[in-house]
Amino acid sequence: MAVNVPGLVAVIVFYVLILALGLWAARKNKGETKSENIMLAGRNINLFVGMFTMTATWVGGGFINGTAEYVYTLGLVWCQAPLGYAVSLVLGGVFFAQRMRSQGHVTMLDPYSRKFGNKMGGILYIPSLLGEVFWSGAILSALGSTLAVILDIDQTLSIIISACIAVLYTLFGGLYSVAYTDVLQLTCMFVGLWLSIPFAMTNEHVTSITTNSSTVWIKELEPKYVGYYMDSFMLLILGGIPWQAYFQRVLSANSAFNAKMLSITAGLGCVIMSVPSVLIGAVAANTDWNATTYATVDKKPVPIPSDQASNILPLVMQYLTPTWVSFIGLGAVAAAVMSSTDSSILSASSMFARNIYKMIFRPKASEREIMWAMRISIFFIGALATFIAIVVESVYVLWFLCSDLLYVISFPQLLCVVYLRDTNTYGSVVGFVVGVVLRLTGGEYTLHITPVIKYPWYSESEGLQLFPYKTFAMLVTFTSIVAVSSLTTYVFGRGLLSSKFDIFKCFEGKSECSVELHVSSSSTKSNDNPAYAHSQNQLHGRYQSKREIPEK
Repeated sequence: MAVNVPGLVAVIVFYVLILALGLWAARKNKGETKSENIMLAGRNINLFVGMFTMTATWVGGGFINGTAEYVYTLGLVWCQAPLGYAVSLVLGGVFFAQRMRSQGHVTMLDPYSRKFGNKMGGILYIPSLLGEVFWSGAILSALGSTLAVILDIDQTLSIIISACIAVLYTLFGGLYSVAYTDVLQLTCMFVGLWLSIPFAMTNEHVTSITTNSSTVWIKELEPKYVGYYMDSFMLLILGGIPWQAYFQRVLSANSAFNAKMLSITAGLGCVIMSVPSVLIGAVAANTDWNATTYATVDKKPVPIPSDQASNILPLVMQYLTPTWVSFIGLGAVAAAVMSSTDSSILSASSMFARNIYKMIFRPKASEREIMWAMRISIFFIGALATFIAIVVESVYVLWFLCSDLLYVISFPQLLCVVYLRDTNTYGSVVGFVVGVVLRLTGGEYTLHITPVIKYPWYSESEGLQLFPYKTFAMLVTFTSIVAVSSLTTYVFGRGLLSSKFDIFKCFEGKSECSVELHVSSSSTKSNDNPAYAHSQNQLHGRYQSKREIPEK
């Protein structure tokens, strides 16, 4: 197969546009001396740009490709991410966004550090870092394989070039560059995807998607998978909240009210952006691939191999639409991937610079030093994600495991620091350990890790936990934090245990659990403090894998 020149030109054009816009937006940071303003775009993101950048962060390459793949392979019933992440964004907006923004936090880890101490905040950074790095690596790997299959170009080269572009404009522009490029990327996705729909649906080799839809692309949920199904939904809904990528946009809003509204409107944006991907998946399921040039000219196997199912969206664009349409559509796919990569890299770097470098290692570091720490970490995290994308075969699996840990560990911790004042470091430590142990002992189907704990309804033949064990582990983690915090408060507060045993200094007059909050005194509204500071990452288009659903 020769190089797909129109598709290659499309990708190059979109990459140049994205890079140019990113570098243009970086001019807004020219002469900026505060690291928090780089991280949070000076807390000056309005509702329009905020809605776009929040939506683009979730609706990335994994989201649009994954939605089409699920509809094509497992059916619409298993396509949970669009609705799950939409609900997640709405709940995050209603219950967390306004509170976090009005309190003047800079990153998602700030409230952890304030309540549980800087060192515990650093420990809670670990699952967040792994999640962001593995997610970036996963979508870069997916982009590389897509371009290799569709354009017939070297996979490693495409990964390196894509990562370099994302790192370059993020390095100089911070959140300003990421946010403004997100607007372009989301627009490209919307136009490119919807433009391809009428051509794909009216292709002569495609039957009407209304024909036998319930068996071809909608399908049904078997009763035995209900527990697993609900567990996956809860993972998407609640596990989609404790991500730095999400709070980076929330905390960058120009008011607490807009922080809430951009999250809620982005939830609607997720649903809208999923529609063309759903239709493309349905079209693919109703296509006679043997009659297309996919089989007749390029001599590719039919049915499409399972390892190529993730490329079903670009395959539809290439083989079922005119060349000029696929030109735009393939550029949209590349833009989608870029919109998630830059967010993840900036998110992990921001948390490292503020919550690790400054709060733990260099409390007296100057603003210039922190900015350089962030820029250097952007480079190294981008390089690490690129390396993982090139050498690790199952990057998605590693990311999903980290995503599970964020749901089981980080969400209960976030809930406690935002809503429960009496929780403390002792509860946080115990909750962290309990969460890790329960999640890992539950096994991992895709990593072939045999579960130590076999919950009710465990399927021996499939090696699958059908009980909602992730949600169970999350609830036990939350209960552990509250119970241990209450117990230690009681024994130390009543003098039943000497204060010399208070190793975390939670019950002394001065606690290590302190974090700088910068709140403007000029604001007259308690929920609208224009503090200047920072906070990312992919939902990313953060998509759960069908890997855990056994093949029939």
